[in-house]
Amino acid sequence: MPRFAANLSLLYQEVPFLERFHEAASDGFRGVEFLFPYDHPAQEIRTRLDDAGLTQVLFNGPAGDLAAGERGLAAIPGREAQFRDGIEIALDYADALGCRQLHVMAGCPDAAESPERCHATYLENLAYASGQASAHGVDILIEPINPRDFPRYFLTRQDQAHAIRQALGASNLKVQFDAYHCQIVEGDLAVKLRQYIASIGHVQVAGVPARHEPDTGEVNYPFLFRLLDELGYAGWIGCEYRPQSTTRAGLGWLKPWLRATAAK
Repeated sequence: MPRFAANLSLLYQEVPFLERFHEAASDGFRGVEFLFPYDHPAQEIRTRLDDAGLTQVLFNGPAGDLAAGERGLAAIPGREAQFRDGIEIALDYADALGCRQLHVMAGCPDAAESPERCHATYLENLAYASGQASAHGVDILIEPINPRDFPRYFLTRQDQAHAIRQALGASNLKVQFDAYHCQIVEGDLAVKLRQYIASIGHVQVAGVPARHEPDTGEVNYPFLFRLLDELGYAGWIGCEYRPQSTTRAGLGWLKPWLRATAAK
């Protein structure tokens, strides 16, 4: 049965960040993910995880100046030193939190930048990150993201991501399959899952097109959850959506899956 992780950057915004761990556990989640941990000491987050009995599933490496619109550095020429410093910080957090997956964001290169140069930079940076992460027992994840939400984001398609993974050949480099982004860019979700499941390290869900609860919008998530079981997917499913009202009020979609898991 699927294992669901609450994304604490988007869910439970009714309470401060460090209180969201307890809220998620109270609602039956056993794993959590979030975007960035760096505003809080790693040991404080670890304490919240342990107190709530939660597994830290995933977080993002440092992504540059978010307030200025930066969304990662991996494919940005000239920022290699800053990227490497960020990987070191992220792996320190991963060790402290017991987290075995790190999402490395590609970024949004300037329109005047050469795509070929961005691609070469991306490969070089991912090779470095995968090598460093391997010594920590951490997988590096790359995620195709739709350009409607992130204009000029470098990585947008599943075939692009898997070609990069194959070109580098690092066993700990995997693809993060976000069904929300994939549906917007290319659709054909079930076919993509069947095609690429062996190289998918993490799955995320949200309703399309508004990024609300998974039981809203155009995607048949119960079908996809059953398909993931059929395909033998053993990872987590990250709930990375924006609740329409309060988080708890919108969790009706999740309760049957939690009951089924508890009955196993």
